[in-house]
Amino acid sequence: MTQTRALADRVFVGEGVFRDAVRIAGANLLMALCAWIALPLPWTPVPITGQTFGVLLVAVLLGARRGAFVLGLYLLEGLAGLPVFQPFGLPGAARLAGPTAGYLLTYPLAAYATGWIAERLGNATLRLSGALLAGEVVIFAGGCSWLALVMGMGWSRAIALGLVPFLAGELIKMALVATSVRSIERAGQKA
Repeated sequence: MTQTRALADRVFVGEGVFRDAVRIAGANLLMALCAWIALPLPWTPVPITGQTFGVLLVAVLLGARRGAFVLGLYLLEGLAGLPVFQPFGLPGAARLAGPTAGYLLTYPLAAYATGWIAERLGNATLRLSGALLAGEVVIFAGGCSWLALVMGMGWSRAIALGLVPFLAGELIKMALVATSVRSIERAGQKA
């Protein structure tokens, strides 16, 4: 069955500017909180964070357009100097000169791709996994490309430092997103 509405629309029923503003504000807060779950790794300039979890969950909850909007807003807040990015690295707009810029810049696109797939294919486990994997590919392609080309690491080092250390954690985050989605769907069905 093709899903035409985002999960947040099915669980938090109703339309209007106020409900959309609540959904967007909640997702924005979720992103900022996820970013502050961070652990620096001494061998790579990229820390482990909850940001990719937040991007994927926001995308599945809000869908393509609103998910991309939230992540665009998130980037603008960080560039303005608000403390929404993970706490390690350069502050504000200078963050886009650092090693994590490639990941950050992909967030709206990753949210759009993930949300678009989730809206159309639904939240069955295998299909949801495909949507989440698409978002991960967008994020890590952008992050590794930035490390390789802009930071001058070259491709093999960029992949070794910007992808490999995070693979297991990203699988766990994808499982946590899927579990969260199932819990939210069950809660919505009971309401």
